[in-house]
Amino acid sequence: MIPRHAPYEESADFTIGLKPIGEAAWLEGGETDPAARKDPLFATCREIVWGETPRSQAGQGEVLRLVGETLGPVSHHPDLPDLYAAARRTPDDLVLMEKHDGAWRVSALSLCAPTFFTAHDVLGRSLAEIHGPVHGFAERFLARVERIFEGLRPGLILERRNWSLVNSGQSFTPDPAPIRARIGSIDPADAGSELFVRVERQTLRRLPQTGGALFTIRVWLHPVDDLLDDPPRLAAFARAWRAAPADFRDYKRLGLYDDLVEGFLLRHGVG
Repeated sequence: MIPRHAPYEESADFTIGLKPIGEAAWLEGGETDPAARKDPLFATCREIVWGETPRSQAGQGEVLRLVGETLGPVSHHPDLPDLYAAARRTPDDLVLMEKHDGAWRVSALSLCAPTFFTAHDVLGRSLAEIHGPVHGFAERFLARVERIFEGLRPGLILERRNWSLVNSGQSFTPDPAPIRARIGSIDPADAGSELFVRVERQTLRRLPQTGGALFTIRVWLHPVDDLLDDPPRLAAFARAWRAAPADFRDYKRLGLYDDLVEGFLLRHGVG
């Protein structure tokens, strides 16, 4: 299968990389019944995948209406929070950002495909606090990201993508420890099927009625073996892997996979 997204073709480093997209391209779909995946997580580990603050109700209601207008009517039990009801309708995770105490903060979120963090970790936190672990983010990007949030206008939808590598084909990965503990047991000959490119396709748009911002995260996963069907894309991945700056490699922990990835690339003639 040819992967849908390949952000490593564009950059091997951190980049904001936002671009405007049309309304029709906002939510990509690609999953027949997202609720079938999300509901068991909401029922069994709610503190990991869900969070809301008391002041978020109006914003949640606007998200529900917006998703309904885009994908069709959203039916849900009245006991479900509005943002989660909206999230059941789409594969994307939904993060409601609202400005409180002078900063843009996470006021509610449905996070059923977390990449090594939980809803509890970010609920109520500001943009600066959320991105604190990203080396150099405050110096390089924080002011610009805050300006983007302030300058969002209704009707404008922005999109960006990022990538990482992980030895798991599961979308629900709140904790990296058990995944990384298995790296040493991977047979190098199986690296192409055991290692997965994990792409996050993200969008951002203003909520015109309540003034908040809706941030969406759609996770796409494919085994590295899939790159063999597209030699130019395989070459782009190899270039990005080898050219990734030290801070990017450290944050994404790419060094854990160096031997496996280099062995895979060499076996397939990408020297």
